[in-house]
Amino acid sequence: MTIDEIKELLVLFNESGVGELEIERDGERIRIRKAGQMAEYQVSPALTAAAQTAAAQPQETTASMESAASAPAAGEPGSGQILVKSPIVGTYYDAPSPGSAPFVTVGDAVEPGQVLCIIESMKLMNEIEAETAGVIAAKLVENGRPVEYGEALFSIRPR
Repeated sequence: MTIDEIKELLVLFNESGVGELEIERDGERIRIRKAGQMAEYQVSPALTAAAQTAAAQPQETTASMESAASAPAAGEPGSGQILVKSPIVGTYYDAPSPGSAPFVTVGDAVEPGQVLCIIESMKLMNEIEAETAGVIAAKLVENGRPVEYGEALFSIRPR
């Protein structure tokens, strides 16, 4: 497997919401498993050292894997990215209603005041808005998942 193939697998895995994925091809095996909010990435020794460095570092967050193209991971010092955090405890929804298109996707440009998602708390739908102009670098929460106060929802690369 090439590094690009592994990166594509990681992006698809994070977007799919599945809990575990194992693939074996030509004697090379890769297993990806989510554990709580963290994801584990294991690659068999048959892969090259470069591929292992790029994809096999355990306990990387979804944010860093979705922004694998950028050097630092989302929210790390020096990354230049801003984390949008949940102001309340509740259930995260990325669209206004089931079956509707999401408010934003990775790569979308956003403006201050633009709705990014909804957090349902005590039967009230609370719109979470962008506070800065930029581009969505990573979506850090799966649709329909409970979120805690202060939990990172999105990473925005400011303009």
